[in-house]
Amino acid sequence: MEDAMKSDQDSSNMKGKGGFRAASFVYALVSLENMGFVANMVSFVLYFQLQMYFKVSAAANTVTNLMGSTYLLSIFGGFISDTYINRFKTCLIFGVFELAALLLMTVQARYKDLQPSPCGKSSCLAGRVAVMFYASLSLVAMGTGGVRGALPALGADQFNQKDPKESKALATYFNFLLLSSTLGATIGVTIIVWVATNRHWWPGFLISLLATLVGFIFLVLGKPFYRLQLPGDSPLLRVIQVIVVAIKNRSLQHPSSPEELYEPEDKESSISTDQKIQHTEQFRWLDKAAILRDSNTKPAPWTVCTVTQVEEVKVLTRMLPIIASTIILNTCMAQLQTFSVTQGYYMNRVLGSFEVPAPSVPVIPLVFISILIPIYEFFFVPFARKITNHPSGVTQLQRVGVGLVLSVVSMTVAGFVEVKRKNHDLTYGKPVHVVWLSFQYGIFGIADMFTLVGLLEFFYKEAPVGMRSLSTSFTWLTQSFGYFLSSIFVDIINSVTRRTTHSKRGWLDGKLLDENHLDYFFWFLAILSLLNFFNYLYWASWYKYKQENVSSSADGICWSTNAMCAPQSLSASGVPLFKEPDDQADQNEARKTRTTATNGNGIVGNDEKSTEEANGKS
Repeated sequence: MEDAMKSDQDSSNMKGKGGFRAASFVYALVSLENMGFVANMVSFVLYFQLQMYFKVSAAANTVTNLMGSTYLLSIFGGFISDTYINRFKTCLIFGVFELAALLLMTVQARYKDLQPSPCGKSSCLAGRVAVMFYASLSLVAMGTGGVRGALPALGADQFNQKDPKESKALATYFNFLLLSSTLGATIGVTIIVWVATNRHWWPGFLISLLATLVGFIFLVLGKPFYRLQLPGDSPLLRVIQVIVVAIKNRSLQHPSSPEELYEPEDKESSISTDQKIQHTEQFRWLDKAAILRDSNTKPAPWTVCTVTQVEEVKVLTRMLPIIASTIILNTCMAQLQTFSVTQGYYMNRVLGSFEVPAPSVPVIPLVFISILIPIYEFFFVPFARKITNHPSGVTQLQRVGVGLVLSVVSMTVAGFVEVKRKNHDLTYGKPVHVVWLSFQYGIFGIADMFTLVGLLEFFYKEAPVGMRSLSTSFTWLTQSFGYFLSSIFVDIINSVTRRTTHSKRGWLDGKLLDENHLDYFFWFLAILSLLNFFNYLYWASWYKYKQENVSSSADGICWSTNAMCAPQSLSASGVPLFKEPDDQADQNEARKTRTTATNGNGIVGNDEKSTEEANGKS
């Protein structure tokens, strides 16, 4: 942990490093890598049906299981980059696995003897064909997941949260990270998907391979400009230490004052003042880990933990309900990459003289997001900042809440669109136009814009410094659980409805889409999403944002989260869902009391020299 902190401070002093110039190389990789990844994920459901001869439900479940595994393994990438090697090297190592996977898929799609023959079963894979197929999918999950576990945090490391200007830039970074991802995905679901579905599958995989390779070349070229953090102590080990010591000390009485809890002085501590976390009252049983049994005993990791270490565990514990509350949203997202693509395959996709490939239908939300992100960043955020004084305009949890509401609307609309599609087929004997899918895709595209960026920024900012990659991976973890839950729902609903329907056929059990009741499934997800939203409201209102000490003065403490100094008597309990830490009157009063000690940048100092030194450290 000490090395990580030193790296964080030293890298901030390196002139010409960090900022948007360094982040631009991350944007390049995100765009080029996502170009192939999204194109393949939306194509796989048809590739598995048409080339690998899967049933509709089997193809959909294979895709969602692959996506779930990919995002689940991002936790592994985040853990590696926090503990053993830096985030840059982590991206390169897992990038090798991703490139190897794309190479295997290209070769298998190129040669007929490496593909199965029709058999009429749920899966026709066997022998070396099955080995090659599942090996390539496993490498995709490992490589892509590992890169996603480290890459967002690598880009975010280029901005110093302790500096007010860079704190605002960090919020912009996450918005543009999504924009880069979206622009790359837009090219992927149009050009690459068209090549794959109208020419052959293997050229599409080959283009994905080359684009990803170029993306990693860009990442390497940016190395001279990066602020790189060295890995520190294992974040999981620190968490385990707190739990073990708290259990050992369970019989001890809480001290009369939190100041009696163990937190070494700056000279004795490996953590600087600006990285210490203030004590909070939630989960008080964990505070027992910070009780030193005997003042004569030398503190050791498995006998006593610091207040900051205990608060790190509290932060992670408070995050757990937020993680759980966003899983259903990602279950809804899985439907747009599987069943909705299959819907598009059975619809009229002709625009003028051009027939749109079914996997290209997800370009609709991508276009929405590409247009809305600049509007959000350049118009809404500045306007909201004037009202809320929040660097991001609104809190991260408010953004996520908006996304959850829109996911309910999207699934409701999706059910009605499916009814329209089936009735039109039965009544007129011809398919309805694919433009009807734009409603569910467009609404969910906006939901994804709010939720994904909100979660990435939330998990990065709230995480302790030594586990930011791991924490950022929680965003992908919710997606992983969402995709796995989609597969579980499909299997459970098929199993239940086989026994309850007169036809003895499950809602999603038919080989043809018209034989299924996809509309019922969409409405089931809409109801579930609505219930989940109320659950999220409770936990988001309960959540207390982390507060860190930046520097101390005679009359107050400067908090890094909003770059303002507040009197020490103020509560450090944090920020609820719909308000800031203190009301505006308290903030104005706090500013008045420190005008002689604070310069225009919000950094405590007595003269220009101290201001320059503070800026240099930032």
